[in-house]
Amino acid sequence: MMLASADRARDLEVFCAVADSGSFSAAGRALSLTPSAVSRTLDRIEIRLGARLLLRSTRALTLTAEGQAYLAAARRILADLDEAEQAIADQGAPRGRIRVSAAISHGRLCIVPLLGEFVRRYPNILVDIHLGDGLVDIAAGQADVAIRGGPLADSALTARRLSDNGRSIVASPDYLARWGVPQTPEDLHNHNCLNFSFRRAEPVWPFRRDSVDYALKLRGAIEANSGDTLTELARDGVGIARVGDFSLGNAIAEGRLVRLLEAYNPGDREVFHAVFVGGANTPARVRVFVDYLVERMSARTA
Repeated sequence: MMLASADRARDLEVFCAVADSGSFSAAGRALSLTPSAVSRTLDRIEIRLGARLLLRSTRALTLTAEGQAYLAAARRILADLDEAEQAIADQGAPRGRIRVSAAISHGRLCIVPLLGEFVRRYPNILVDIHLGDGLVDIAAGQADVAIRGGPLADSALTARRLSDNGRSIVASPDYLARWGVPQTPEDLHNHNCLNFSFRRAEPVWPFRRDSVDYALKLRGAIEANSGDTLTELARDGVGIARVGDFSLGNAIAEGRLVRLLEAYNPGDREVFHAVFVGGANTPARVRVFVDYLVERMSARTA
Protein backbone atom coordinates (compact mmCIF):
# COMPACT_ATOMS: atom_id res chain seq x y z
CA MET A 1 0.00 0.00 0.00
CA MET A 2 1.30 3.47 -0.89
CA LEU A 3 2.32 5.55 2.12
CA ALA A 4 0.72 8.94 2.78
CA SER A 5 2.78 11.88 1.55
CA ALA A 6 3.58 13.00 5.12
CA ASP A 7 4.88 9.50 5.99
CA ARG A 8 7.05 9.40 2.88
CA ALA A 9 8.46 12.84 3.65
CA ARG A 10 9.29 11.63 7.15
CA ASP A 11 11.04 8.59 5.68
CA LEU A 12 13.16 10.88 3.54
CA GLU A 13 14.11 12.91 6.61
CA VAL A 14 15.12 9.77 8.51
CA PHE A 15 17.20 8.45 5.61
CA CYS A 16 19.02 11.79 5.19
CA ALA A 17 19.70 11.97 8.93
CA VAL A 18 21.22 8.46 8.89
CA ALA A 19 23.36 9.28 5.85
CA ASP A 20 24.55 12.56 7.39
CA SER A 21 25.28 11.19 10.88
CA GLY A 22 26.55 7.73 9.93
CA SER A 23 24.60 5.89 12.63
CA PHE A 24 21.09 4.99 13.66
CA SER A 25 21.66 6.28 17.18
CA ALA A 26 22.80 9.77 16.10
CA ALA A 27 19.96 10.03 13.59
CA GLY A 28 17.50 8.98 16.29
CA ARG A 29 18.76 11.66 18.68
CA ALA A 30 18.43 14.32 15.98
CA LEU A 31 14.86 13.29 15.19
CA SER A 32 13.73 12.24 18.69
CA LEU A 33 13.39 8.60 17.60
CA THR A 34 14.76 5.38 19.04
CA PRO A 35 17.51 3.59 17.09
CA SER A 36 15.13 0.67 16.51
CA ALA A 37 12.52 3.03 15.02
CA VAL A 38 15.17 4.43 12.67
CA SER A 39 16.22 0.92 11.68
CA ARG A 40 12.62 -0.10 10.94
CA THR A 41 12.17 3.01 8.78
CA LEU A 42 15.24 2.14 6.72
CA ASP A 43 14.03 -1.45 6.33
CA ARG A 44 10.64 -0.17 5.16
CA ILE A 45 12.22 2.10 2.55
CA GLU A 46 14.41 -0.66 1.17
CA ILE A 47 11.48 -3.10 0.97
CA ARG A 48 9.36 -0.50 -0.82
CA LEU A 49 12.14 0.26 -3.32
CA GLY A 50 13.31 -3.33 -3.70
CA ALA A 51 16.92 -2.17 -3.38
CA ARG A 52 19.57 -2.03 -0.67
CA LEU A 53 20.50 1.54 0.24
CA LEU A 54 22.87 0.94 3.14
CA LEU A 55 25.56 -1.64 3.86
CA ARG A 56 25.46 -2.24 7.59
CA SER A 57 28.40 -3.46 9.66
CA THR A 58 29.25 -3.31 13.34
CA ARG A 59 31.63 -0.44 12.66
CA ALA A 60 29.98 1.73 9.98
CA LEU A 61 27.11 2.37 7.60
CA THR A 62 28.01 2.72 3.94
CA LEU A 63 25.77 3.99 1.15
CA THR A 64 25.37 1.77 -1.88
CA ALA A 65 25.21 3.28 -5.36
CA GLU A 66 21.41 3.13 -5.09
CA GLY A 67 21.65 4.75 -1.66
CA GLN A 68 23.72 7.65 -3.01
CA ALA A 69 21.21 8.26 -5.81
CA TYR A 70 18.32 8.05 -3.35
CA LEU A 71 20.08 10.47 -0.97
CA ALA A 72 20.54 13.07 -3.71
CA ALA A 73 16.88 12.76 -4.71
CA ALA A 74 15.72 12.87 -1.09
CA ARG A 75 17.64 16.06 -0.37
CA ARG A 76 16.25 17.69 -3.52
CA ILE A 77 12.68 16.70 -2.64
CA LEU A 78 12.96 17.95 0.96
CA ALA A 79 14.48 21.23 -0.22
CA ASP A 80 11.65 21.70 -2.75
CA LEU A 81 9.10 20.94 -0.03
CA ASP A 82 10.65 23.50 2.33
CA GLU A 83 10.70 26.10 -0.44
CA ALA A 84 7.05 25.46 -1.35
CA GLU A 85 5.88 25.68 2.26
CA GLN A 86 7.84 28.88 2.82
CA ALA A 87 6.39 30.44 -0.35
CA ILE A 88 2.83 29.65 0.77
CA ALA A 89 3.52 30.90 4.30
CA ASP A 90 4.93 34.16 2.93
CA GLN A 91 1.74 34.80 0.96
CA GLY A 92 -0.30 34.98 4.14
CA ALA A 93 2.30 36.59 6.38
CA PRO A 94 1.90 40.27 7.22
CA ARG A 95 4.68 41.88 5.26
CA GLY A 96 5.23 44.59 2.65
CA ARG A 97 4.26 48.25 2.25
CA ILE A 98 0.87 49.55 3.38
CA ARG A 99 -0.22 52.99 2.19
CA VAL A 100 -2.43 54.81 4.69
CA SER A 101 -4.35 58.02 4.10
CA ALA A 102 -5.69 60.11 6.99
CA ALA A 103 -6.90 63.65 7.62
CA ILE A 104 -4.20 66.00 8.88
CA SER A 105 -5.46 66.63 12.42
CA HIS A 106 -6.97 63.25 13.16
CA GLY A 107 -4.05 61.46 11.56
CA ARG A 108 -1.40 63.42 13.45
CA LEU A 109 -3.13 63.24 16.83
CA CYS A 110 -4.86 59.84 16.73
CA ILE A 111 -3.21 57.61 14.11
CA VAL A 112 0.48 58.55 14.13
CA PRO A 113 0.89 57.92 17.91
CA LEU A 114 -0.25 54.31 17.34
CA LEU A 115 2.24 53.47 14.60
CA GLY A 116 5.25 52.83 16.82
CA GLU A 117 3.65 49.90 18.60
CA PHE A 118 2.26 48.55 15.32
CA VAL A 119 5.64 48.35 13.59
CA ARG A 120 7.12 46.72 16.69
CA ARG A 121 4.43 44.04 16.43
CA TYR A 122 4.90 43.65 12.68
CA PRO A 123 8.50 44.52 11.80
CA ASN A 124 8.10 43.23 8.22
CA ILE A 125 5.43 45.83 7.38
CA LEU A 126 6.43 49.27 6.11
CA VAL A 127 3.78 51.91 6.87
CA ASP A 128 3.62 54.72 4.31
CA ILE A 129 1.26 57.31 5.82
CA HIS A 130 0.01 60.39 3.99
CA LEU A 131 -1.81 63.14 5.89
CA GLY A 132 -4.13 65.35 3.88
CA ASP A 133 -7.74 66.42 3.87
CA GLY A 134 -8.46 65.46 0.26
CA LEU A 135 -10.24 62.20 -0.49
CA VAL A 136 -8.25 59.39 -2.08
CA ASP A 137 -9.62 56.77 -4.46
CA ILE A 138 -8.91 53.44 -2.78
CA ALA A 139 -10.58 51.41 -5.52
CA ALA A 140 -8.18 53.03 -8.01
CA GLY A 141 -5.20 52.03 -5.89
CA GLN A 142 -4.29 55.45 -4.46
CA ALA A 143 -4.12 53.97 -0.92
CA ASP A 144 -4.57 50.65 0.84
CA VAL A 145 -6.43 52.06 3.86
CA ALA A 146 -8.09 55.43 4.37
CA ILE A 147 -9.19 56.78 7.76
CA ARG A 148 -12.32 58.82 7.14
CA GLY A 149 -14.57 60.80 9.40
CA GLY A 150 -18.22 61.57 8.87
CA PRO A 151 -20.84 59.89 6.65
CA LEU A 152 -19.52 57.42 4.10
CA ALA A 153 -20.59 57.36 0.49
CA ASP A 154 -22.15 54.15 -0.82
CA SER A 155 -19.47 51.97 -2.40
CA ALA A 156 -18.22 48.41 -2.70
CA LEU A 157 -15.44 49.16 -0.22
CA THR A 158 -15.32 47.65 3.26
CA ALA A 159 -15.53 50.03 6.24
CA ARG A 160 -14.79 49.21 9.87
CA ARG A 161 -15.75 51.58 12.66
CA LEU A 162 -12.81 52.87 14.69
CA SER A 163 -14.15 55.55 17.03
CA ASP A 164 -16.54 58.43 17.37
CA ASN A 165 -15.68 61.95 18.40
CA GLY A 166 -17.68 64.77 19.95
CA ARG A 167 -17.27 68.45 19.17
CA SER A 168 -16.93 71.48 21.39
CA ILE A 169 -16.85 75.25 21.10
CA VAL A 170 -13.75 76.57 22.85
CA ALA A 171 -11.83 79.74 23.56
CA SER A 172 -8.91 80.76 25.75
CA PRO A 173 -9.39 82.52 29.11
CA ASP A 174 -7.37 85.43 27.70
CA TYR A 175 -9.72 85.86 24.73
CA LEU A 176 -12.79 85.69 26.95
CA ALA A 177 -11.31 88.24 29.36
CA ARG A 178 -10.87 90.69 26.47
CA TRP A 179 -14.06 90.05 24.50
CA GLY A 180 -16.49 88.61 26.99
CA VAL A 181 -18.10 85.19 27.42
CA PRO A 182 -20.95 84.45 24.97
CA GLN A 183 -24.10 83.42 26.83
CA THR A 184 -26.18 82.30 23.85
CA PRO A 185 -25.26 81.04 20.38
CA GLU A 186 -26.46 84.33 18.89
CA ASP A 187 -23.79 86.18 20.88
CA LEU A 188 -21.19 84.51 18.64
CA HIS A 189 -22.07 86.97 15.88
CA ASN A 190 -20.06 89.48 17.89
CA HIS A 191 -16.97 87.26 18.11
CA ASN A 192 -14.14 86.11 15.85
CA CYS A 193 -15.31 82.59 14.98
CA LEU A 194 -12.59 80.47 13.41
CA ASN A 195 -13.80 78.12 10.68
CA PHE A 196 -12.65 75.20 8.57
CA SER A 197 -11.69 76.01 4.99
CA PHE A 198 -11.89 72.66 3.20
CA ARG A 199 -14.88 72.04 0.97
CA ARG A 200 -16.32 69.20 3.05
CA ALA A 201 -16.59 71.44 6.11
CA GLU A 202 -20.02 72.38 7.39
CA PRO A 203 -20.66 76.06 6.53
CA VAL A 204 -22.59 76.57 9.78
CA TRP A 205 -22.33 75.75 13.49
CA PRO A 206 -25.18 73.59 14.82
CA PHE A 207 -26.97 74.17 18.13
CA ARG A 208 -29.89 72.79 20.09
CA ARG A 209 -32.30 74.90 22.13
CA ASP A 210 -35.30 73.40 23.92
CA SER A 211 -34.83 70.12 21.99
CA VAL A 212 -34.94 71.97 18.67
CA ASP A 213 -31.89 71.83 16.39
CA TYR A 214 -30.86 74.87 14.39
CA ALA A 215 -27.70 76.34 12.89
CA LEU A 216 -25.97 79.70 12.63
CA LYS A 217 -23.59 80.90 9.95
CA LEU A 218 -20.70 82.52 11.80
CA ARG A 219 -17.76 84.45 10.46
CA GLY A 220 -14.22 85.13 11.55
CA ALA A 221 -10.86 86.45 10.42
CA ILE A 222 -9.11 83.11 9.90
CA GLU A 223 -9.96 79.79 8.27
CA ALA A 224 -7.82 76.63 8.32
CA ASN A 225 -7.95 73.13 6.92
CA SER A 226 -7.14 71.29 10.16
CA GLY A 227 -8.67 71.14 13.59
CA ASP A 228 -5.40 71.29 15.49
CA THR A 229 -4.57 74.56 13.67
CA LEU A 230 -7.88 76.05 14.79
CA THR A 231 -7.28 74.70 18.30
CA GLU A 232 -3.85 76.32 18.40
CA LEU A 233 -5.30 79.63 17.25
CA ALA A 234 -7.95 79.42 19.96
CA ARG A 235 -5.29 78.64 22.59
CA ASP A 236 -3.39 81.71 21.41
CA GLY A 237 -6.43 83.90 22.08
CA VAL A 238 -7.14 84.65 18.42
CA GLY A 239 -10.79 83.64 18.46
CA ILE A 240 -13.43 80.99 19.19
CA ALA A 241 -13.33 77.61 17.45
CA ARG A 242 -15.62 74.60 17.13
CA VAL A 243 -13.41 71.54 16.83
CA GLY A 244 -13.36 67.82 17.42
CA ASP A 245 -12.62 66.87 21.02
CA PHE A 246 -9.61 64.82 19.92
CA SER A 247 -7.95 68.10 18.86
CA LEU A 248 -8.12 69.52 22.36
CA GLY A 249 -5.61 67.23 24.00
CA ASN A 250 -4.99 68.39 27.57
CA ALA A 251 -5.87 72.02 26.87
CA ILE A 252 -9.15 71.88 28.82
CA ALA A 253 -7.65 70.11 31.85
CA GLU A 254 -4.72 72.51 31.88
CA GLY A 255 -6.98 75.55 31.69
CA ARG A 256 -5.64 76.81 28.36
CA LEU A 257 -9.07 76.46 26.77
CA VAL A 258 -12.62 76.71 28.10
CA ARG A 259 -15.69 74.98 26.67
CA LEU A 260 -18.50 77.39 25.79
CA LEU A 261 -22.25 77.09 25.30
CA GLU A 262 -22.39 73.45 26.40
CA ALA A 263 -26.10 73.83 27.19
CA TYR A 264 -26.62 74.37 23.44
CA ASN A 265 -24.34 71.54 22.26
CA PRO A 266 -26.41 69.37 19.88
CA GLY A 267 -24.38 66.30 20.79
CA ASP A 268 -23.40 65.53 17.22
CA ARG A 269 -20.54 63.08 16.87
CA GLU A 270 -18.19 62.36 13.99
CA VAL A 271 -17.64 58.64 13.40
CA PHE A 272 -14.28 57.51 12.02
CA HIS A 273 -13.89 54.42 9.84
CA ALA A 274 -11.04 52.51 8.25
CA VAL A 275 -11.99 52.02 4.60
CA PHE A 276 -10.29 49.44 2.38
CA VAL A 277 -10.87 46.85 -0.33
CA GLY A 278 -12.20 43.84 1.56
CA GLY A 279 -12.77 40.24 0.62
CA ALA A 280 -10.91 36.96 0.74
CA ASN A 281 -7.91 38.40 -1.13
CA THR A 282 -7.31 41.30 1.24
CA PRO A 283 -3.55 41.31 1.96
CA ALA A 284 -2.56 40.18 5.45
CA ARG A 285 -0.79 43.51 6.06
CA VAL A 286 -4.08 45.38 5.52
CA ARG A 287 -6.07 43.01 7.73
CA VAL A 288 -3.69 43.21 10.67
CA PHE A 289 -3.36 47.00 10.38
CA VAL A 290 -7.12 47.55 10.45
CA ASP A 291 -7.53 45.01 13.27
CA TYR A 292 -4.88 46.88 15.24
CA LEU A 293 -6.60 50.25 14.77
CA VAL A 294 -9.95 48.78 15.82
CA GLU A 295 -8.33 47.25 18.91
CA ARG A 296 -6.56 50.42 20.03
CA MET A 297 -9.10 53.08 19.06
CA SER A 298 -12.18 51.20 20.25
CA ALA A 299 -10.50 50.79 23.64
CA ARG A 300 -9.97 54.55 23.85
CA THR A 301 -13.65 55.33 23.30
CA ALA A 302 -15.14 52.39 25.23
